[in-house]
Amino acid sequence: MTVTAPVSGLLPALRRSAPVQAFASWKGGVAGTFLILVVLGALFAPWLTPYGFDVQNLPGAFQPPNLAHPMGTDEFGRDVLTRILYGARTSLSVSAVAIAISLFCGMVLGASAGYFGGRFDRAVMVAVDLTWAFPEILVALMLVAIIGPGTTGTLVAICVAYLAQFTRLTRAQVMALKSETFVEAARGMGASNAAILFRHLLPNCLGPVLVAGMLATGDAIILEATLGFFGLGAQPPTPSWGGMMSSGSGLLFKGPWIILFPGLCIALTVVAINMFGDALLHKLDVRERVRTA
Repeated sequence: MTVTAPVSGLLPALRRSAPVQAFASWKGGVAGTFLILVVLGALFAPWLTPYGFDVQNLPGAFQPPNLAHPMGTDEFGRDVLTRILYGARTSLSVSAVAIAISLFCGMVLGASAGYFGGRFDRAVMVAVDLTWAFPEILVALMLVAIIGPGTTGTLVAICVAYLAQFTRLTRAQVMALKSETFVEAARGMGASNAAILFRHLLPNCLGPVLVAGMLATGDAIILEATLGFFGLGAQPPTPSWGGMMSSGSGLLFKGPWIILFPGLCIALTVVAINMFGDALLHKLDVRERVRTA
């Protein structure tokens, strides 16, 4: 005989296809469709454009949007649309991978701290609160200054900047659930702490934490673009949305499309992530469970 927790988190939601249900609302449908198109554009960039992202054509520099170059060309004659598609690979992959690593580490740390408590809990909270006490951009700038500019430094900076958020949320969920009857029953039947933590408690915390992770991805894209704008993100010739805006900022009056289109892509992508996350949050009833936990 085994004791199974009344999982109210992600697993039943997946059985009910909550992400698919989020498309049912106009907000979720529009946002989800846009995000799918952005991801597909990044994945199939080599087949969607005939230009290379790093191929210069100085005689064709500063061309305004036209049939050959729908978003114009930059100061080196490179196609802006091509660089936006390849830049999406950098901006989206770095942000998504960084948030995924931060989410995993935060869940493990938060769940362990909330379950075991005591000195371990206090040590973890002190460590994460050190990052929580400063704005994400300041933490990211300090880490990139230590590690060095580039995608690796940006990834580590985003991981650390959002670690406290996921750790605290998971810890709060576990502390609210660890005194429930199913936990006591599992412990009474000889279940180990690891089994209780990973088989019974964490599945009940996944819903709120994963939705928070999705919403944080939008903030991470902005943070990655900010670091790229300062020249601390992906280094040339690798394109990124923030780096493109940085190069276009000094050419605002000569070629406004160079900064306009990357900025528009960042804004629309972040808004779409937040809209779809809000629709998914509504389907999962996360607000109600967090409020009553």
